[in-house]
Order: sequence, then structure tokens, then C-alpha cells
Amino acid sequence: MAEQDRSLPTGFPEALAAIVGEAHLRLGERIRELDVGEDPDNLGASAVVSPASTAEVAAVVALCGRHGVPVVTHGGRTGLVGGGISVPGQVVLSTRRMNRIERLDPDERVAVVEAGCGLQALQDAALPHRLDPGIDLAARGTATIGGMVSTNAGGTMAFRNGVMRHRVLGLEAVLPDGSIYSDLTRVVKNAAGYDLKHLLIGAEGTLGIVTKAALKLEPLPAAHAVALFSFPSVAAALATLSRALAAGVGRLRAAEAMWASYFHYVARQFNWSAPGFDMSQAAYVIFSLDGADEEGLQGELAEILEDLQGDYPQITAVLAGSLAQEQAIWRLREESGVIYRDYPDSPSFDVSVPLSELDAYVNRITMELAGIEEGLAPFVFGHLADGNLHIMLNRSAEATSAPVLAAVEGVLYDNIRALGGSFSAEHGVGSKRIHALYATSDPVKLKLMQSIKQTLDPAGILNPGKVVDSARLRG
Repeated sequence: MAEQDRSLPTGFPEALAAIVGEAHLRLGERIRELDVGEDPDNLGASAVVSPASTAEVAAVVALCGRHGVPVVTHGGRTGLVGGGISVPGQVVLSTRRMNRIERLDPDERVAVVEAGCGLQALQDAALPHRLDPGIDLAARGTATIGGMVSTNAGGTMAFRNGVMRHRVLGLEAVLPDGSIYSDLTRVVKNAAGYDLKHLLIGAEGTLGIVTKAALKLEPLPAAHAVALFSFPSVAAALATLSRALAAGVGRLRAAEAMWASYFHYVARQFNWSAPGFDMSQAAYVIFSLDGADEEGLQGELAEILEDLQGDYPQITAVLAGSLAQEQAIWRLREESGVIYRDYPDSPSFDVSVPLSELDAYVNRITMELAGIEEGLAPFVFGHLADGNLHIMLNRSAEATSAPVLAAVEGVLYDNIRALGGSFSAEHGVGSKRIHALYATSDPVKLKLMQSIKQTLDPAGILNPGKVVDSARLRG
């Protein structure tokens, strides 16, 4: 055992090691060997512990409760709002060893998995059964199911299959007192009292630590087809979306939008172009259809283009004719991190706006951001069919002062609740968006959230400083 960390109670590390085994407890410099993930402050804790079972998680939480040591749960460390940051005196509980798929029933179309199971691992396991989790993210290789449940992740198919809240049938979790909440129901119809799993889904580890989940699976289509469209206006893009949703052949799987500034930037970075494709338009959308026959799906995409060109003759499109072409198209949307080449750690935001307000919203924020600082502009992209916009700035984090950042948030979040939208579509609240939650949410909702936190976790042992305002909670 390493030298006693003065920020932890005497004998506490030894007690942790007794629960999980010394090999699965990291202290001091051994913590620095780990990948911090998306936030450099993720691994500020005094200890990182990796339980192998729900029983071990419960024992760790109970121990921490007795000693007043806060617990911050980590999955793939892909969060973007500081939901996993930790400080000395805290314990990070990693679910990396709890990565088993306990059950995958092709007849039920249900999988029961541990929290540390990766999304891609579940996708790969379901593939031989021609099934799919029904949710997909660009971070599929690192995102864990427990993390996705805890943040109520969305992704590219949310408009069709719902977010994680709609994928979870049953849940197991360890509560702040160390007790185990176990309701691994595997059926859709369940009217047996309060559906308590919804308190834990999206709570970001502040009310309980998700250890297992029963998830709905979807039939995997036999074929799919992908095309990239360019549009003279958002109105043209939305008209095409409506036509794609009513496709006569196949079913819309994805509609991923990129506004001009973002598209032109990433296209240059990847040196992407295509013959006959107009690179000078206002908006670009990747449409993906799935169904029984690739040729029929490609024909449907071509027909969609032909139908819309009657009203919008400027529309152009390129249909992916090979896997390489498809991957090159998707890279434009999914590898948004290339923006960091010129703008390291560019501040990023994640909002939802009703489709009827989408065009006006983007036009307004573009104009008002330019008024904050000369040359300041947004890179805008996201999930067109559900109005989820991801926004990055053409500034590095270092070059964005606190007053400028506050002014940017004021522009992005202004009136968003009245519009029927949300300041956080799928990234959560974490520690970085608490002020936005309190600025934009219904006061009664905030009071109820505080009451629930106080009831379930009166000592504030789980993920302190995230989601709810601790100072207001104490008040």
C-alpha cells in the first residue's frame, strides 16, 4: 500500500483494498497512469477504485458513507460538462471491470449488461443476432452503458428510437446508503407503482450508481444507404427531412446536419469534395435510410433528391456507392474534434430547439455572437430530426475569457425555455452547466430536484457539486 494520503481517513485505503483487492485500487502516482478522458480534472481524486460486482460497489459506497468520503463514478470518461471531475479527498469509482453482458436474448430482444459494458461491445455482441441497441454515438468505442444511462444519452437515432430513457427496461443501482436497488424488469409493459428507474436515468450519478441495465434491442435492417445533401436554406433541409421520414422504401435512420461554417472547415481538413456537389450552400445533411435492399434504398434517396429539386433546384447530393465513400461522408460529421487542431479545447455547447425555431435560432446566435467579439462565430452541427444542435466556437479555450464565455452562454440560452427547447440536449448538466440549469428551469422543478437529492443523499456523498447547486441545497 502506498504512503497514506492525508486527504483520506486513516486506514481508509486499506479498507478499500480489502473490498476490491489491492490490484484494483490506485493511489498517488498510479492514478496519473490513467487516461483522464475529456476533462483534465477527472482524476483529481485521492483514490481510484475498480469494483468487480454490484456487491463490491455497495460495500465501497457504504464504507465511503461511514467515513464521509464522496464518490464520483466514472465510465468511459467521455463526458463534456464536467460530470466526472474529482478533487482530493474523494474516491473515483470506475466501472471498467464491470463490463459483462449477462444476458442477450434474441427472442426477447433484450440485453442485460453491467454498467461498464461499452456501447460498441454491445453492438458487436448483438450483431450476430441481427439486433442493435437502437442508439448510436460517435464515442461508441469508449462510452459505457452505465454512463449513457446516467447522462440519458441520445445520439443519431433518438428521433426514431428515443434516448436512453426510452431504451432502459430495468435497472440495478447502488444508492447513497449502500443499499442495492434492483429492478431488472425485461418487459415494456410495467405499471407496478412508481417507475423509480427514471430518477436514476439522467441523474449523472448524484442519486445512485448504476450497476446493471436491461435494454431493449431493435432488429437490425438487412441494408442501408447513405447520401450527403447540400441545401440553399434550412427550409429546404427540413422539407427534405419530411420527405425522408415518409420514404416509400426503407426507413430514416439518421439525418445529421452541418451548417456551412462547420462543413466547410471539416471538408478542408479532410480534403473532401465530390463531382457535381455544391460546396457553397447554407446547410448540409447526411441522410441514411435502412431497409431490406440496398439498391431500393439508393433509388429512394435518388427519388427524394428529384422530388425536392422541383421546389429547390439548387439542391445537390452525393450518394455513397461504397463503404469507403460512406465512411468518408460520416467522418465529416463524427470527427468534429478536428476543430481542436486550430482551436484547442474550443468551448462547446449542446442545445435542443424545436424544428420550427431552428433557422431563426441559428441566425440569431450567429449575429449576436459576432457582436460579443470581432470575428467570433459558431461551428454548428447536430441531429436535424430532433433539433439537437452542437455548437463550438472558433476560439481556443485559452483565448476565451470568462466574461466572453458568460456572454456567449447568455446568447445561446436566451429565451430557450420559452422556445420550448433545452440548454442541454444530451450532454447533461455536470458541474459546468449548473448555472444554466438554474437560469433556465422552472423554479418548482428545481425545488423538487433539491428535495429528491436531499431525501436520497442527505450527506451529499454521491458526485457532489454536479447537477444540483450544493450551496442552495444546504440553504
